[in-house]
Amino acid sequence: MVSMEPAIERGAARVASAEPRSRLVSPRVRLPFSGIGAVRALVVPLLILALWQLAVNREVYSRGQLPAPLDVIAAGRELQDIGLLVPNVLASVQRVSIGWGVGAAVAIVLGLAVGFSRPVESLLNPTLNALRAVPSLAWVPLFVLWLGIGETPKLTLIALGTFFPVYTNLVSGIRQIDRKLIEVGHAYGLRGWSLMREILLPAAFPYLATGLRMGLAQAWLFLVAAELIAASRGLGFLLIDGQNSGRADIILLSIVLLALLGKGTDWLLARGERRLLRWSDTFQGTA
Repeated sequence: MVSMEPAIERGAARVASAEPRSRLVSPRVRLPFSGIGAVRALVVPLLILALWQLAVNREVYSRGQLPAPLDVIAAGRELQDIGLLVPNVLASVQRVSIGWGVGAAVAIVLGLAVGFSRPVESLLNPTLNALRAVPSLAWVPLFVLWLGIGETPKLTLIALGTFFPVYTNLVSGIRQIDRKLIEVGHAYGLRGWSLMREILLPAAFPYLATGLRMGLAQAWLFLVAAELIAASRGLGFLLIDGQNSGRADIILLSIVLLALLGKGTDWLLARGERRLLRWSDTFQGTA
């Protein structure tokens, strides 16, 4: 669409403001990494470290089964010294980034189509809901058979894990949109992609943002399963290699790195979500 008349923005805002905020906007994201929130966020990790060290000191398990936190740090330094730590971390980050991006893009396209059209929903939704119930590991042998043992099956599995949270939340968000907003769009000649861009996406964005964060968490979960597919690098590979070599310190290092990377990427996405929610609020006339 070339340009939007100010009238449609005023009209959409009036209609949106006529409904309670809770029906259109999910709770605003709160970032706990400032001031007292940062201190609170460290309480549980520090408690886990203390209990971990206590279990080592009490010899609940042998050092081979449960190495001390400093032993895990030493394992990280060992891998770094021989040039294995950073390449494996980057390989996993790259796979998650690509798989999450592809899965989210496909989910947004299909979510908009299903949310906008009842016939499309009746056509696709039953099948997609059935596929969502299939465990991730069940796809591994089939993807290997179809796509080989390269990067393609790994990225496909991660994209599949990302797809369903994004798709489900977006469709739910579109279903919550006040029909009067769509009528306003129709009144000003919006159809198809223009209606989705100007009405559906802004109004459903809080739900989409939640789906993107859930999809990112799923991408990290599916990463380990994906890297079981004949991977020669990545944090999932380090996990399996640590198991095969009896290195519990490498196993724990991989788990800690997965936790830190998962939380770090979620934090970055939450910051972007907070800014984009302002755009969504401005569109709806509730800011």
